[in-house]
Amino acid sequence: MNRLSQVLLEDIDRIVTDRNVPWGELRDRVILITGATGAIGALLVQALSEADTRHGLGLHIWALGRNVDRARMLFGKMNNVKFVEHDIRNPLNIDGPADYIIHGAAVTRSVEMVANPVGVIETAIRGTANILTLAKDKQSKSIVYLSSMEVYGLTDPSLDWVTENDLGYINLQSPRSSYPESKRMCECLCNCSFAQYGTPIKLARLAQTFGAGFSNDDPRIFAQFARSSMSGTDIVLHTEGKSRGNYCYISDAIRGLILLLLKGEDGETYNIVNPETSMTIREMAELVASEVSGSSVAVKVDRPSDIAKQGYAPDVTMRLSSDKMAQLGWKAQYGLVEMYKRMIADWHEASNGLRV
Repeated sequence: MNRLSQVLLEDIDRIVTDRNVPWGELRDRVILITGATGAIGALLVQALSEADTRHGLGLHIWALGRNVDRARMLFGKMNNVKFVEHDIRNPLNIDGPADYIIHGAAVTRSVEMVANPVGVIETAIRGTANILTLAKDKQSKSIVYLSSMEVYGLTDPSLDWVTENDLGYINLQSPRSSYPESKRMCECLCNCSFAQYGTPIKLARLAQTFGAGFSNDDPRIFAQFARSSMSGTDIVLHTEGKSRGNYCYISDAIRGLILLLLKGEDGETYNIVNPETSMTIREMAELVASEVSGSSVAVKVDRPSDIAKQGYAPDVTMRLSSDKMAQLGWKAQYGLVEMYKRMIADWHEASNGLRV
């Protein structure tokens, strides 16, 4: 394994020692990961590679992505990982079996959702159709599709907890809806593939996921807050911060995805979220300012005049339930303060040249 930060090594250890995961089912199997050079995909590949070594699985890992240089940096020394440079919008074929598939390739930057909404939709739908075709041809044993909590849209504010059946409103006239609506269509496509062909698909609706391994130049709001904490500068909100967020630490999410792949029910959808992290953006900013930064920074609001072009999602009020994942034996282990501290510690090691 390439040189990783101590925090990432701890995260990988936490994943591969999870006794609730039936690791033996991966013995002598082939697993395909799309979006492998993204933060979630990369840790999935790294954790599965380490699980193969620790448990003697004889596992073969195909890592699909477009960033060859990053793949070489991440996976170059892993003998059980083969990187395949591939645009998921194009049909895919690989030599031999693809027993398991985790499909995570997607456009995730909000600015691109506004600037290139057609491309966002094409990547989602064509990519997912290609993966489902591959799974059908290869007679894969299990597939997990990485969806998003954004598919819920604006849910009923009277609901105490939002379950997998509580979909709300999405404004189809907004280009920003290219992301959640295409995720909905991909979910429908997955479910139709299960109904028509018996494709063994499971859908994972991820809360906003972050932690060690994420880039320190990530444009999303959680990373902005972390950078403010590190630099000792005030946290600046570009909205009133009324939207409620739902979060999950990256290694918790990875444990959930692997567990879902091996123990989830075909044709079912699961929220992967730490329900204890549910809070408004303003509350999270104040949490970072006080408990992560030791009250050394303040929270301010500065609304830009071109806010519509920034790609912010509409305000939501939902609190996601994790009850279905709990029935599989999964539980999140890290709260928001720990999530931030672990990500910041990883960034410090990266800036000091202690990890790739």
